[in-house]
Amino acid sequence: MDEELRVRRLPEYQSEDRADLDAILDEALVAHLGVVRDGRPVVLPFACARDGDSLLLHGSTGAGVLRQAAGVEVCVTVTHLDGLVFARSLFESSVHYRCAVVLGVAEVLEGEAKERALETLSDHLLPGRPTELRTNTRKELAATLVLRLPLERWSVKIGRSDAHDPEDDEPREVWAGVVPLRLAAGAPEPAPDVPDGVAVPASARRAAARGGRLAP
Repeated sequence: MDEELRVRRLPEYQSEDRADLDAILDEALVAHLGVVRDGRPVVLPFACARDGDSLLLHGSTGAGVLRQAAGVEVCVTVTHLDGLVFARSLFESSVHYRCAVVLGVAEVLEGEAKERALETLSDHLLPGRPTELRTNTRKELAATLVLRLPLERWSVKIGRSDAHDPEDDEPREVWAGVVPLRLAAGAPEPAPDVPDGVAVPASARRAAARGGRLAP
């Protein structure tokens, strides 16, 4: 284990299982990218998708942080908040969570690799949508930037403990427990200019059926 990625606070929560990393990334729709710009740290959210042993980040070519992240060491994080832990004191109250941190040098994709990555990203965010639409134009491709970050240096922390209340702190009549949190998709809403009678496509139905946990 890379010492830089070792969990020091509650180390028993750390997982070195690659399957846990994949599960966290596969559920994520947004990842936060951190870079140093002009001597100051900057962290911004971007659409994301895992592609095998890489993490893809998507944004506009006008996104300065994405352009600056190319070819330099970056930090990307994904967090899922799964529950609020209600203890019998505010100090012991906590959250259930799953968090992944990925470090590495980001690469800008071009050509066919970029087009394949965009299809992977689109299919992750909008399941099946690429098969329902035309391909991207050259202008659209030129306006889009995709970064690929290898999944080589990473750390996963999974917090699942319930409240640890001292026996003499509060009576058992004070309620304690967990409020689970989940991401719930609503029914698809057509754009105002969609004619009456146009069916909701399979991709939108799949997205509406997605039931992951809350991913801020």
